[in-house]
Amino acid sequence: MDEKVVEQVRVHYAEAARAVLTRGEATSGSADAGCCGTDSACCGDASTLPAGEGAVFYGPDDAAQVPRAAMLASLGCGNPLVVADLLPGERVLDLGSGGGIDVLLSARRVGPTGFAYGVDMTAEMLQLARQNAAEAGATNVEFLEGRIEAVPLPDASVDVVISNCVINLSTDKPAVLAEMLRVLVPGGRLGITDVVAEDRLSAADRAALGDFAGCTAGALSRTEYLDGLVAAGFADAEVRFLDDAPTGMHSAVVRAVKPL
Repeated sequence: MDEKVVEQVRVHYAEAARAVLTRGEATSGSADAGCCGTDSACCGDASTLPAGEGAVFYGPDDAAQVPRAAMLASLGCGNPLVVADLLPGERVLDLGSGGGIDVLLSARRVGPTGFAYGVDMTAEMLQLARQNAAEAGATNVEFLEGRIEAVPLPDASVDVVISNCVINLSTDKPAVLAEMLRVLVPGGRLGITDVVAEDRLSAADRAALGDFAGCTAGALSRTEYLDGLVAAGFADAEVRFLDDAPTGMHSAVVRAVKPL
């Protein structure tokens, strides 16, 4: 694992979390904050700020269910809850849970008989997520410090794994895919949103389009993603692009099932 890249990613997202924690500042997709950005930024009173770049993937009903700071820290490239189709009573794990938006929304969907875990390596994001959970009054959630390559949960402990624009940030994706399979119960499923490259783009092409922390250089191609899921042991793997980005770098949904 490239620890230099890991540290760059950690610092990148720690800065984004501190902006929300200390100043109520959210960058609307600047390269210094999230994956899906332009060069614009905004700052000021948190109560009047636009949400983070990833908030565009959530509807007003979702926004009404989470604290404002969770929307401000939303830096993803999709809405994994649309993909995951969560059911009451299920146990959910969000890899790279950030400010907690997907964990909190998952907790509402699975209800009091279900549970939602979030794993993140960034202390500042964990602090923000726990603050958001307390403000939301969420009792069926837990945020754990750890890396998505070594999830701090037992084998076969969750029914669904979700993630939002995070797998591309890992420098050891086979380990991440193996961990997802390990923590899922037999018959459990993935519902992921991520940045995925067209097969025509080489690794050098992807690196030329953006850096690792900006969710570009580390993105897998569609075929690499599918092959990785199969190699890890998943079945019914699907990677579907959500846009027609001319760069060849797409927001995508990823689905797969752990065989019974």
